Amino acid sequence: MARWIDQLKQWAKQIKRDVYAVWFAARDPETPFLAKLVALLVAAYAISPIDLIPDFIPVFGYLDDLILVPLGIMLVLRLVSTEVMQRCRLQADAMSQKPSSYIAALVFFIVWLGLAYLAYIYLSLSERGLHPTVRV
Repeated sequence: MARWIDQLKQWAKQIKRDVYAVWFAARDPETPFLAKLVALLVAAYAISPIDLIPDFIPVFGYLDDLILVPLGIMLVLRLVSTEVMQRCRLQADAMSQKPSSYIAALVFFIVWLGLAYLAYIYLSLSERGLHPTVRV
């Protein structure tokens, strides 16, 4: 059991380091545009103080961090060259201050507000007996 916990801790440290490495890869001039875009999205989501699914929601709150972030990192690893990722991992290992993305936090906050507003509209129309439909 202790060995399994140690492996889990090591995996978490590696994910944390790779998030920062992805952040650096997004800013590397040798990274292709698509890889930069994906890397920015993954890093911004991972380091944003606001999650798509808030952590206080039991089980589901951490599932997005346990599934989306590692999958995003794997996608970036496929899009970025090995040399660039090795260099970015070295930068991540040497980093002393954790980056944070307040812009990403603002985007997620706006998304949550928009979803709350849409839910409000839907519920208010449903109370009146009107069933909203989406027209394309």
